[in-house]
Amino acid sequence: MMDNLKLGVAVLLLLGGVVAFHYYEDQMIVLRVLGMLVVASIALGIIAQTAFGRNVIGFVSGAQNEVRRVVWPSRAETIQTTLVVIVIVIIVGIFLWLLDMVLLWAVQLLTGQGN
Repeated sequence: MMDNLKLGVAVLLLLGGVVAFHYYEDQMIVLRVLGMLVVASIALGIIAQTAFGRNVIGFVSGAQNEVRRVVWPSRAETIQTTLVVIVIVIIVGIFLWLLDMVLLWAVQLLTGQGN
């Protein structure tokens, strides 16, 4: 029950920040943005105190750990793979172009259109 109350307060705080951002449009944009960042930080701090917030923080932490464990390809492997992809795309493009030409010729022959 308290988690729902905290989430509600955080959402209301964010909505209030957005309304204030637009209400004080005659103020300098830097002050409005800083105010919005402060409100968003406070709201995120409130959300982080809920079970939902802890789950999100745990998920992000786990994702960061997984990214650290990834074996990234070397520059040479990346260039080779990119070149292979480009060559395959060109070959498939030429094949599809030739297939289109053959099908166009066959349709023109069957329908009596063209030369």
